[in-house]
Amino acid sequence: MNNSSLLRNLTWAALVLSLFFQGCSIFGGNNSDEGNLVGATPPGDWDSQIVPYGMTVVPGGTFHMGQSDEDITSSKINMNRQITISGFYMDETEITNNEYRQFINYMTSASDTSADYDFDRVQDELRPDTTVWMRDFSYHMGDPMQEYYFSHPSFGDYPVVGVNRKAAEEFCKWRTKYYNDYRDSIGLAPMPKFSLPSEAQWEYAARGGLDMAKYPWGGPYIRNGKGCALANFKPGRGNYYDDGFPYTAPVGAYFPNGFGLYDMSGNVAEWCDDAYSPASYPIVWDLNPTYRDPNEPRKVVRGGSWKDIPFYVQTGTRTYEYETQARSFIGFRCVMISLGGYQGWE
Repeated sequence: MNNSSLLRNLTWAALVLSLFFQGCSIFGGNNSDEGNLVGATPPGDWDSQIVPYGMTVVPGGTFHMGQSDEDITSSKINMNRQITISGFYMDETEITNNEYRQFINYMTSASDTSADYDFDRVQDELRPDTTVWMRDFSYHMGDPMQEYYFSHPSFGDYPVVGVNRKAAEEFCKWRTKYYNDYRDSIGLAPMPKFSLPSEAQWEYAARGGLDMAKYPWGGPYIRNGKGCALANFKPGRGNYYDDGFPYTAPVGAYFPNGFGLYDMSGNVAEWCDDAYSPASYPIVWDLNPTYRDPNEPRKVVRGGSWKDIPFYVQTGTRTYEYETQARSFIGFRCVMISLGGYQGWE
């Protein structure tokens, strides 16, 4: 027998021995499970779900969604209904200029190497529209705000504005990828995606565990016993400064609600995930409801803002804006669902 024949025979012998010792693994089994149904774990290490930086826990529960006081506009678009919400995580504050600038900087730096992050698209569609400070109000000296609000470090901890709903959604997608790319790099399983809150999630979170509360702090008043305003809103006709700030305030300037969330009333109104319909309350399910309609350009906005009277900063008041519109009084914050019930919640 020549050397080549010997080598070929030895190779076949090694293959046969390998298959023998593997047993039935070629048919779907292996040595460790001994033929039992033991399950297969997806890749990535997972111990428990952690609370992402800057977020807080909103435990699940049941509440009455809808108006908490007289329907003074007689709109009948937010009639009371009992709803159950699963637990989730929510940003403690509205997304700030500094946080949004991190997103813009990343998108811009990646534009040279990734078609997903085209520089022109970032400039045209995702960068905050600072002209809103001039366009939103007639005969208003908004020039200083237009020039400095997003660009100057003195406004770094103020809520980002001039962001339409599409840009807010793009931020959520980027934040998800940015977070999970890091987790993947160290062998950890991905976390759920960041997203805009559903209208029901937002209202449940805003109430802070106080069912039927008129405001996040309870109510029925908008000032404390010392006469200090409890949110950044318009206290009276022509009076913007009585709450301490003429325009927006730094995030977290007022007391948090029972879930540790700041500025759920006032400062800036916030984009939600739902499309707007005056008749959505009766038709959505009573467990984690959300109303989606891609053909509806109006999207739900909640919370009221620095320019709004007290009615609009109530927890049950519904408003909307067209998804393509950026405003000087609308921002957003993100949520993340909880996987496995209360897993990881100490």
